[in-house]
Amino acid sequence: MLTLYSQPDSGNCYKPRLLLAKLGKPFRHVVISALDGSTRKLEYLAKNPNGKVPLLELEDGRFIAESNAILLHLAENTRYLPKDAYERALAYQWLFFEQYSHEPYIAVRRALMFYPERAREATPERLAATLAGGEKALGVMETQLQKAPFLAGQGLSVADIALYAYSHDAHRSGFDMKRYPAVEGWLGRVAADEGHVPLEWLPA
Repeated sequence: MLTLYSQPDSGNCYKPRLLLAKLGKPFRHVVISALDGSTRKLEYLAKNPNGKVPLLELEDGRFIAESNAILLHLAENTRYLPKDAYERALAYQWLFFEQYSHEPYIAVRRALMFYPERAREATPERLAATLAGGEKALGVMETQLQKAPFLAGQGLSVADIALYAYSHDAHRSGFDMKRYPAVEGWLGRVAADEGHVPLEWLPA
């Protein structure tokens, strides 16, 4: 059975849990968190020297780190990874966008506002910068989603799962989602897709 090491309230960790739920793949969940220091324990560092979550352990004992790499592995030969070469490249494009232009602002702002141990980093300047960067990212998504129902074409893909993770609760971090009606519509379509589970879901 697959084993996923993840922090339950992390958007990056939500991504593989959401895809695994949609695929109906059974997996064992092990809570590992940066908040309690378990990502820095020697036992975990032996599995992932980078000391981050999520981490997927395959049935044969090999490991895959980085949330979007895990998504790509799990999505092989499923409807979540486009077969068309161009649409597949678009899915990759949005995965890179998520990590470089979206997550550093929307996810970081969320962490600054909701994790007490990050509170001292939440300076007015940092909050303003993450708000501006997040609004720019949401604007880019709005432009794309005015043209297509999903980010990489007509069907839901790993690109949508990756960007949904931190977009779906961006309003809690002060982003006015009413400014992005196409993004709001897309959030609804992603949530309505078969097998959807919320952030707090963990396997029984």
